[in-house]
Amino acid sequence: MRVRVLGTAAGGGFPQWNCSCSNCLRVRQGVFSGTPRTQAQLAFSCDPDRWTLVNASPDLRFQIEATPELWPRDGRRSPISGVILTGGEVDQTLGLLLLREFHSFQIHSTAAIRRILTEDNSLFGVLARFAGQVDWRDIPLEGEFFTAGARVEALPLSGSYPGFVNQSRAAALDPAEADIGLLLGGTLAFLPGVGCVPDALLERLRSCDILLFDGTFWSDGEPARIPGLGRTARQIGHLPISGASGSLERLASLTGVRKMYIHINNTNPILDESSEEYEKVRDSGWEVAQDGMEIEL
Repeated sequence: MRVRVLGTAAGGGFPQWNCSCSNCLRVRQGVFSGTPRTQAQLAFSCDPDRWTLVNASPDLRFQIEATPELWPRDGRRSPISGVILTGGEVDQTLGLLLLREFHSFQIHSTAAIRRILTEDNSLFGVLARFAGQVDWRDIPLEGEFFTAGARVEALPLSGSYPGFVNQSRAAALDPAEADIGLLLGGTLAFLPGVGCVPDALLERLRSCDILLFDGTFWSDGEPARIPGLGRTARQIGHLPISGASGSLERLASLTGVRKMYIHINNTNPILDESSEEYEKVRDSGWEVAQDGMEIEL
């Protein structure tokens, strides 16, 4: 299986369009020891003619153009045959609307996320303009499912439904279906949004070869300093990298796993490859995932 990391940034990308923090300012000025990034997105394939996307970021069109394997062939025949959604946030789903040009494909999601998108948001009607345009498949929370020749397993997380979902709708849905991680081919775990790591999940990750893990914030207090947020990383649903029980400490025992941070917020100092925080991550045996990198399973 080939896995392409199409994007590695958190929602808004890097630099973020309305942010002039030190990171965003310096990368625009060309004096930053790091690179711009698009919003977190994966693609994988067991067959060169069939690719499956993991989530559908708002940057999907640009990510496709930057990846020749995803370019259309023979007129308008796209190799993109399916999408797996790990949640219903805007940065996980908005790219679906860019796939509306009379192309048939499958979407795998939990039943709750399917209902939110197809029943509560009329805009997603553009994915049902002709019979068979999109084939929705519900992801089981236990056991495996197969798509495009790949074995996939859901890793339920303790996340919440997006803020745009009204309280009565959220209360009627199974909370376990709000947010999931994925295990691809039994060896690669994709967990871009994790609020905590229970012992059972930690044990499950020991069997992986590769871990792409939530690198949104460096510290718990980091988002509280962002105008409009006013909450800690854990309150938002993201385990910080540093500090007591942060991911560096919590996952330190995963010594036989290749560990990479993904879904990195524009304010996170690990984006700066000359920073002490970046060096600490690297010295701890972690990598910082890059847009365009390829992983072979």
